[in-house]
Amino acid sequence: MNRPVKFRNFRVLPQAVVVSILMTLMLPAFAGTEIHTAAQEASEPKYIAIVNPQGKVAVGGMCVDIMRAMEKADPGLQFVGDQIWQPRARIDAGLKAGNIDVICGVQRIARNTSQYQFAATPLFSVNYLLAVRADDSITIEDWDDIRKLGNDGIILALRGFGIVDILTQMGGLKVDDTATSSISNLKKLLAGRGRFYCHRSPGIGLAIQQAGLEDKIRLLSKPQLTEKFYMGMAKTMHPELVKKIGAALVLLEKNGELKRIFERYQESGSPAP
Repeated sequence: MNRPVKFRNFRVLPQAVVVSILMTLMLPAFAGTEIHTAAQEASEPKYIAIVNPQGKVAVGGMCVDIMRAMEKADPGLQFVGDQIWQPRARIDAGLKAGNIDVICGVQRIARNTSQYQFAATPLFSVNYLLAVRADDSITIEDWDDIRKLGNDGIILALRGFGIVDILTQMGGLKVDDTATSSISNLKKLLAGRGRFYCHRSPGIGLAIQQAGLEDKIRLLSKPQLTEKFYMGMAKTMHPELVKKIGAALVLLEKNGELKRIFERYQESGSPAP
């Protein structure tokens, strides 16, 4: 007959040993934890469609490069989902449902701060530029000049993007944010359904180039808006994981990797005066 095993020695283990064992068992919760994200549609060059070295269509861009660099800086970080395209609205819905942990490249505006917490280190800064038809001879000095145009000064923007909130809060500007892609807004611009298209650079130059509209659309040098973009994280994320993400970004900022990544995606050319 088998006799029951008595664990008589367990209760005499030193408390420090027990604590050490428990801490060791808890470590895998953060070592290699999958951090869920998604590739935001129409957000070039944050996310762009590429052909990888294996000849397959993949997702690249600044955010993918930043996340791979973070994983290299801290092997305990593992981002997943960056190869799956999703519109911004679905990403936000995924956050609320607990399916998305982070969103790469968001601004500190009220709509975002109500949903996300932010790593302190900016990922990059961009300039928002205005595009007009090449045959439009208009010259703009400041936002008041656009306000004075009234309904002749409609600014096209992308639905769900932070620039919509910024332009709306500036007051007195006519904003049309019904489009969900740059190509749609560029077509609307050419059709006269808006006087301006406001989008960030880098990004807007690439959109014009991909649409083959370099001869039909020009960029204005004034006015411009400069905005910083951050890593947004779910407010329910464990504080230790938040610290790991923040520490990785601090390291990449200090060693210049964030700057090098951003510089790889700079657009050639400058706005017309």
